[in-house]
Amino acid sequence: MKPIPGRSETCTAMGDILNRIGDKWSVMIVGYLTRKTMRFNELRHAIGGISQRMLTLTLRNLERDGLVTRTVFPEIPPRVEYQLTDLGRTLTEPLDALWSWAAQHQHEVASARAAYDAAQGEVAAPLPPERRYAGAVR
Repeated sequence: MKPIPGRSETCTAMGDILNRIGDKWSVMIVGYLTRKTMRFNELRHAIGGISQRMLTLTLRNLERDGLVTRTVFPEIPPRVEYQLTDLGRTLTEPLDALWSWAAQHQHEVASARAAYDAAQGEVAAPLPPERRYAGAVR
């Protein structure tokens, strides 16, 4: 990420970190890995809707940032497992708070979106069942 004129390096670094941990796939991956160590396809099926490429890229970035550990077992067929690092586990509490907020306010947000879209002359699209927060990762 290129620095924006007038932004400090610290601000840029913070933005990079928040972009990583705040993106949709990272949040979901960390959410699932808080519960247990998982294999690649296990994560992919649990999350749903994520491509193999996107899961690979997101896991690599989380590993690069020190949030996830990738362990390869020398077996045939090869077995690879992913788990949160100690640093990754420190995200549990803030993400739990975000999940709780989303679950508590999902209907209010949906209503606000519908009202906004109606005022704009657009049709609000309902959330698909797999993307609703009730009963999601947490």
